[in-house]
Amino acid sequence: MDVEVIKTYLPLYNEALLLTVKIGWLGILAAFAIGLLGAAIQYFRIPVLKKVIAVYIEVFRNTPLLVQLFFIYFALPKIGIRITAENCGILGLGLIGGAYMIETLRSGLESVPSIQSESALSLGMTRIQVFFHVILPQAFSVSVPGIIANVIFLLKETSVFSTISLMDLMFTAKDLIGMYAKTIECLFLLVVYYLFMLIPVSVLGSLIERRIRYAEFGD
Repeated sequence: MDVEVIKTYLPLYNEALLLTVKIGWLGILAAFAIGLLGAAIQYFRIPVLKKVIAVYIEVFRNTPLLVQLFFIYFALPKIGIRITAENCGILGLGLIGGAYMIETLRSGLESVPSIQSESALSLGMTRIQVFFHVILPQAFSVSVPGIIANVIFLLKETSVFSTISLMDLMFTAKDLIGMYAKTIECLFLLVVYYLFMLIPVSVLGSLIERRIRYAEFGD
């Protein structure tokens, strides 16, 4: 392994990391927003929209992100809808992540005993107030492990962005290998940078889970 080659490539990987993190977290925020909206629709059993959400979940959970990105980036322009590669990555990650987040948050919402909402309603709170101030906080604490798992999954899924010519970590590694054939050095840096991106999320998630568990059970 050539250390000098690694030093030379570091600035390129730094730029790729920034782009990957930017698109990844914007996609995750979009996924969480979609997940919260979809879970709320299912929780309140809103007619028609509940069925739309169910179809959305089945479609996006059962098709690979790569296929979804290809459809957004290559198929939509055929009907006049053009999206930049960066926005395509954010949208694709948000849509597939939203499908998983809906299920995670829905299970959390359903875990809250109905007596909680009934008691809050009897005190004069509206259903919206009950949802945001009583049900959602409890559901969120239950859903934290699933949310963290989804976040890690989505950050790892950013590795397919290279297929739509985004200069992410994977694209940078493949490009450098193709030009200079420094396979070991490029793949070593790829692994290191993905670990650098994912390990803090995993550690933070474990700390949050432990804190919530301690708050609930005191152990």
